[in-house]
Formats: sequence, C-alpha cells, structure tokens
Amino acid sequence: MADRILVVDDEESMRDVLRRLLSAEGYSVSLAENGMKALALLEQERFDFLLCDIRMPGMGGLELLREITSRKIPGTAIMMSAFGTVETAVEAMKLGAYDYISKPFMSDEILLTLRKAKERESLRKENEALRQEVEKAFRPEDFLYASRSMEEIVRMVEKVKDYDTTALVTGESGTGKELVARMLHYAGRRKARPFVAINCGAIPETLLESELFGHSKGAFTEAKSDRAGLIEEARGGTLFLDEIGELPLTLQTKLLRFIQEGELRRLGDTEVRKVNVRIVAATARDPEQEVLEGRFRKDLYYRLNVIRLHIPPLRERREDIPLLAQRFLASFRRKFRKEEMRFSPEAMEMLISHDWRGNVRELENLVERCVLLGVGGEISREDLFSFWKSGAAGEGKEVPRLLLHVQVPLEKPDLKVAVKEVEKQMIRLALERAGGSRPKAAELLGISHPALLYKAKAYGIN
Repeated sequence: MADRILVVDDEESMRDVLRRLLSAEGYSVSLAENGMKALALLEQERFDFLLCDIRMPGMGGLELLREITSRKIPGTAIMMSAFGTVETAVEAMKLGAYDYISKPFMSDEILLTLRKAKERESLRKENEALRQEVEKAFRPEDFLYASRSMEEIVRMVEKVKDYDTTALVTGESGTGKELVARMLHYAGRRKARPFVAINCGAIPETLLESELFGHSKGAFTEAKSDRAGLIEEARGGTLFLDEIGELPLTLQTKLLRFIQEGELRRLGDTEVRKVNVRIVAATARDPEQEVLEGRFRKDLYYRLNVIRLHIPPLRERREDIPLLAQRFLASFRRKFRKEEMRFSPEAMEMLISHDWRGNVRELENLVERCVLLGVGGEISREDLFSFWKSGAAGEGKEVPRLLLHVQVPLEKPDLKVAVKEVEKQMIRLALERAGGSRPKAAELLGISHPALLYKAKAYGIN
C-alpha cells in the first residue's frame, strides 16, 4: 500500500510541482492550500507524512503543527519555508517536526528527507513492537508459577516495582534471578528505559571497572577514545549486577559511592557525571556469610539489601515443575518445528521427583534435549531416562531419581506395611527399567532372581 502524504502550501505552483514529483515516486498525494483545510483533512483521514509550508495566510505551518500535537494526530511532519531562520527551525523541531527544508530545494532533497523519515518511522514502530513484546513477556501476571513462595515474590515485585530503591535477588544458580530482575524492571515505570545486565564474575578484574564506569581516551593503553560504561548506558533504567559477590572489594567501594551519591567519574577522567539508574543485584552465595568472612563490604550489603527477593530452589517448589516443563516443551517444539509431544504421567512424576541441583536451567536443558532427540508422541519415563543419561554423561550431572510415596497411618505407623509398599514400587520400577526382563530387574535391585520371583508373586506383580 502506498504511503499517504498531505502537501500543504498556499502557492498553487508549488503544490502542483510536489504532487507530480511525489506521485511519480509512488506516494498517494493529497493537497491543501492552508492550515485550516489541512487540519480538516487530518481529522478525517490518516496520513503517513505531512509536507507543510510555514508561512501561509490564516493558519500558518507552526500553528498547524501545534494543533496536530495537541490533538495527538499521528504522522511525520516535515516543514518548508523560503524565509526560514535557525530560530524557526528549532521551534518547528520542538513542536514535533521531523525535519526542516529551506526553499528553494532540489527534488532529491525532498525525496531523501522523506526516505529517511520513513526509515526512522519504520524503526520506531519496530522498536515499539519489540518493547511491547518484551513488556508482555515480563508482566507479573504472565510469570509462570504455582507455588506459594513464587506468588509471594510476584506480590513483592508488584509492591516495589515503581520505587527507585535498590534490590538484592538471592538464590541458587539457575533459579531465575535475572528473570525476576527483568520482571521488576518491565513491570515498573522504568520499563521504557534500558535494562542492562552484567555478570560481575565473567569479566576480568582489570576490565571490570572500565566496563561499569567507562573510561576517557588514554586512561590505559587500549583506551583509544572516550567510552561510557554500563552504568551510563542504563541511564533512566535498571542496571542488573549478576553475581555481585564476585565484585572486587576496591570496586565495591566505588559502587557504594555511586549508589549513595548518584555520581560517577569515568576511569582517567575528572568530570563528575550524574546518572539516574536503579540498581538490582543478584548472588548465588550467602551474602551474610560473605560479609562475616570479609569478602563483601557490610555497608554495600546494607545498601543493596533494601528489598530482598529470595528465590527458593526448584526442589522446594515442586508444584512449579509441571508448568515449567510444559512451557519449555511447547517453546522448543515451536523453535525446532517438531510434531506434537507430551510427557507421560510416569515421566512427569519423574520430573517432579528429581532434586534439580541445576534448578530451572537444568530442567530447561533436559526438555530441550527431549525435543531434539525425541520422535514425537509421548515421552515415556524410559525415554526421559535415556535423554537424561545422554546429557549427564557430557555435563557431569547426576542421573534422575524417583521420589517414592508411601502412605502411613498416623494412628499406627506400621513399619512392615511401609517396607512392603516400598518393595512393591521398587520391583515395578526395576521391571520397567529392565524392559520386563526379570533377571535384569533382579540385578538392578541387587537381589537374586529367585528372591525377585518370590516377592513379585507375593505382591501380585506380573
């Protein structure tokens, strides 16, 4: 569909020249001889671009621009004038004009300006769409959980999202600390500004200060030009300091001063710069223990620990596992264009029972492996075990474990009955793992073949 452009000029010859020029370039052109007629058209129809003269009888171009801005009429405005001054151009820009062209002009100048305006508008729409997608992905109501502990975290985020106070996110590796930090950012009033993340343990100590605070030209051998640090890049938004416990003590002092004063000096520079940014830090270590052992400054810890968000390990919120597993399964199926897949009830029980020392990250990796290596249909417990072992061999991770459930009456906790129930479940599991082979099942259980036959008969297991 052709871009629509409204040309507003009190000179008929100019309107005619622009109409022919722009129509030849594929634009759909409408004309108006003054600001009042242009405003009436803008109220009735949607135009992508406005090409408007500034000096016109009645309503001039700047007055029209003010009306467009106040009425929030969409479109990109480009102003023209044969009597322009720097002050006029500046005023037009302040009122929302994209550019200002002096008459007389070359045809290529008009076309180039429109082309640049179109590219900018296209980029703006793309960024806006991306921002909305990112916001949607991190809305608290879309944060996937079923456990009480995660519900409390979401409630805390809702309470503090719009405040500038620092926050400390703690939890084991792989629990989703950065995801919570992003949710805190994108749910709050800073969501339109940058979210900048840095892993303090992944950057050499010699480079970390420059990465955070920036440097001036000549500050060190490789500093060929001035460079803003990540703190300045996050201006107005959120700086996420992952693995804050890895930050050297010298930099902890400098970070503390920045948090207190809101000011920084680039490395090798004397200029003091004010930067408004929210600090969210995260650590997999025990911060209190780090303070006690002298590896983390107590005053910085208190500055960061204003809002504490502790994410429990996945093994302590097993009710979240089915939701997360199904989400990852659907996501990787789409990514790798695989056919319908689902976990069998027994496979899901195995997922729920596992200890997940790698937490959500380990679960995500396993589900990705299931989708890549699976052939569609149902993922059985046997399939899951096979995929698990193929990953554990390369990653040094433990193989899955099944949590056995035994119901015991509180009034009479009979040990013999409980042991029989455990034996029954173990024999069924071993036979399943052995593909029905009784000798192999006996070997897995560590008992003799006759003993297995005897117990299976006693428990009614075929």
